[in-house]
Amino acid sequence: MFSNTEIGIDLGTANILIYTRNKGIILNEPSVVAVDTRTNQVVAVGNEAKNMIGKTPRNIVPIRPLKDGVIADFDMTTQMLKAFLKKVSKKAGVSTRKPSVVVCTPSGSTAVERRAIDNAVKSFGAKEVHLIEEPVAAAIGADLPVAEPQASMIVDIGGGTSEVGIISFGGVVASRSVRVGGDHMDEEIIQYVKRQHNVLIGESTAEKVKIAIGYAHNDLPEEEMEVRGRDLVTGLPKVIIIRSSEVHNAFKEVLESILHAITETLESCPPELSGDIVDQGITITGGGALLKGMQQWLSNQINDVPVHLADNPLESVAVGTGRSLKMIQKLQKAAK
Repeated sequence: MFSNTEIGIDLGTANILIYTRNKGIILNEPSVVAVDTRTNQVVAVGNEAKNMIGKTPRNIVPIRPLKDGVIADFDMTTQMLKAFLKKVSKKAGVSTRKPSVVVCTPSGSTAVERRAIDNAVKSFGAKEVHLIEEPVAAAIGADLPVAEPQASMIVDIGGGTSEVGIISFGGVVASRSVRVGGDHMDEEIIQYVKRQHNVLIGESTAEKVKIAIGYAHNDLPEEEMEVRGRDLVTGLPKVIIIRSSEVHNAFKEVLESILHAITETLESCPPELSGDIVDQGITITGGGALLKGMQQWLSNQINDVPVHLADNPLESVAVGTGRSLKMIQKLQKAAK
């Protein structure tokens, strides 16, 4: 009666995506848990919990149990996964009893961090847990020929980490993982507004500013946006106008860190594969790939190498994690 369900999980700092082979991506929700500090009970997870950020009474605290792509709070991550799997069970109409699970991990994660992910997934009753490196999952999801003996270069710009990988013959040839991403861009916007305008804004507002008028490329037309926050001098609510050039300057250092990781990876690539990269180009995925002008900016910075945007950048890692179930043995041999 219970078939062995196969699940792929993209355990992201900003969002968790769950993929089942028959139904595709079945869950895509923020990695946020709201906890009642008096009883230590989980009040809400996902979208519901994210909407509570900055708007809750003192006893209810929304937390992000994943930081920089790895588990920061083990118990909360486990409870969040359990809640999400209950949702998946209802939506898919399948039993998630003793599933085989593939989870992606940042390529720079330590053995301790990997073990924490393994234990968290096993604690909700997984039969088997396979870990796959994030660049490989992103490349599979972006339909790159990872199993072929030719270079596929992927740049996955997530919420907490940005992963750069050159993959050939099912394995990672060269990779870099930098602990900067979309969340750090939001944080830089908050700090910039605080310094320049003496106004404090929240995480959600900073994210809206980044999506609406943030850009990576300098030559785009100037845009403006009204932003509401708290005046740090008077303590009263205040409305200010922010320009897109200010937003660009705020997170310029984050973009430079990502570019540095890409150039370092290219420098450590074998010369035979470098030729493939010039022909095939670089594919960018992840939420950060959707930043306005990102593709154009990277093309300008890395001369002679074409930059492509994956068809569905937000879902590439989750899709790749699910698809890798078929080829997991081969991938694990390549990783050893």
